[in-house]
Amino acid sequence: MVLAALKTQQEFEEFVKPLKLSVLHFYAEWAPQCEQMNEAMQELSKLPEFRDVQFAKILAEEVPEISLRHKVTAVPTFILIVQNKEVDRVDGANTGNLKKKITQCLQDVREPLVSVHALPESSKADLETRLKKLINAAPVMLFMKGSSFEPRCKFSRAIVDILNSYNASYNTFDILNNEEVRQGLKEFSNWPTYPQLYINGELIGGLDIVKELQQSGELESMLPKKLSLEERLKGLINKAPVMIFMKGNPGQPKCGFSRTLMEIMRGTGVSFETFDILEDEEVRQGLKEFSKWPTYPQLYVKGELIGGLDIIKELKDSGELMDALKG
Repeated sequence: MVLAALKTQQEFEEFVKPLKLSVLHFYAEWAPQCEQMNEAMQELSKLPEFRDVQFAKILAEEVPEISLRHKVTAVPTFILIVQNKEVDRVDGANTGNLKKKITQCLQDVREPLVSVHALPESSKADLETRLKKLINAAPVMLFMKGSSFEPRCKFSRAIVDILNSYNASYNTFDILNNEEVRQGLKEFSNWPTYPQLYINGELIGGLDIVKELQQSGELESMLPKKLSLEERLKGLINKAPVMIFMKGNPGQPKCGFSRTLMEIMRGTGVSFETFDILEDEEVRQGLKEFSKWPTYPQLYVKGELIGGLDIIKELKDSGELMDALKG
């Protein structure tokens, strides 16, 4: 699939109009990491699970109004948009995080609205297959108005509050974005209202049922929990063979130590991923204690802490850095 190249504000506005997920790379020709991420986007666009996603690149400095609107202050920056509304973003060259964000956003993006009653039998069968996939898309699926971050009715907000009170791990589907699913699921599950909560593909019920389960003490044991901080930290330090926890990102380091480390790493030619600890205070404080290392940046190889900037400088000066990065 060809990566669309947008050059004007009008082209941008037309590109992001459809009810589908658009991924825009705000880039600069002078930044080598932008070229690398253009290649990464090209590969992502070929993945079958992203066949309904449209990808494009746009020179940030050529469309200042758009860049200002989406608060693009550094490159590369990736803005995820549905119907001209920003739904998520990724700052910096982080392919893994970009792929994760695209996957998360896709659950709220569906095809154009269609009346289920007007569908031929073959289409109804296709819809039933799709509904089965949706209710099994995660161990716990909540079909609601809006999202867990922005519920759009008091019933949806109430059920989200209940699930969050148990630190539950769940995915959501916004039925306001798809009339076909909204009407089809009512008939499929013989349940006329929303929200609807499913666990392991089975309908649990709506808000009243969930409240009853909460009051009886049964609900908590039914819900899988989000990862603990320790589990999350272990996942993060093992996310890539070489992981760097820093202030800012490779394109825009936000402290002198992080900037110096980026310069050293670029000189090695070794591939690495980064995590901006300024965007997650829980990770920032938790990792200090987890690894018994009080400062940033921190560099990990295959899940093992190598050290901070001083250690990396020592390894570089002694000629041992490349071996250390290979683990």
